[in-house]
Amino acid sequence: MVEAVVEVEVVYAAIDRQELLSVTVPEGATVRDALLKSGIGQAFPELDLTSCPVGIFGKVIIDPDSHRVQAGDRIEIYRSLLADPKEVRRLRAAKAAEAKARNQ
Repeated sequence: MVEAVVEVEVVYAAIDRQELLSVTVPEGATVRDALLKSGIGQAFPELDLTSCPVGIFGKVIIDPDSHRVQAGDRIEIYRSLLADPKEVRRLRAAKAAEAKARNQ
């Protein structure tokens, strides 16, 4: 009997490069199973695949050890932001307002 499999993608974007890998896993595999099987840990040794935050199509997966993947899922590995986007926008707006005041 042939074991049923599903194909998913695993993606990660580091500061300097990104990787998208296709991986075939047995039907019923978890998100964590797919991450470990993908081999992305070899491309990015700084990743801790046993505890890194992940999501599928932009939706955070709270428990990747029990969440089952479906065919076509794109598993995204998240990293910490270097700066808070709201704070960056606030600083940019303040700088623009300051420049506008100087030019008047």
